[in-house]
Amino acid sequence: MVGGGDAAITEALYLVKFASRVIVIHRRDQLRASRILEEKALAEPKIEFLWNSVVEAVEGEDVVKRLSLRQVITGKKSTLDVAGVFIATGLKPSTDYLKGVLPLDEAGYIITNDKMETEIPGIFAAGDIRLNSARQAITAAGDGATAAIFAEKFISR
Repeated sequence: MVGGGDAAITEALYLVKFASRVIVIHRRDQLRASRILEEKALAEPKIEFLWNSVVEAVEGEDVVKRLSLRQVITGKKSTLDVAGVFIATGLKPSTDYLKGVLPLDEAGYIITNDKMETEIPGIFAAGDIRLNSARQAITAAGDGATAAIFAEKFISR
């Protein structure tokens, strides 16, 4: 697992149900996850941590075989044999073009209601670009269906 925030640590805690070992690779020397998640992860014997490290390349042909790593303090390079890699290093929505057009939260996500409506009548938003999205393909599809239903109702007025 690459990352150190809530998403990465939540996923690492989930992955230990299926994996014999989960290695969390984080570019800092401490997690950014909430205290409760951090405590659970640090107490989980199947989770190991590689601190101050970044992934520079994912290697393998048809499947992932290893990661090329760099230790950020020393610059030392190494490889790590792995059977898979999950990346949860945070998201930044591509909404800069909407600043001043739509209300955005401090991170840049579009603010909607449960009908996927924005503050501006006739403009809808769905999926990962929307504040409070679960950031899952299945929920993005549901958001899209909801937005389509209410957009059609808006047009039909």
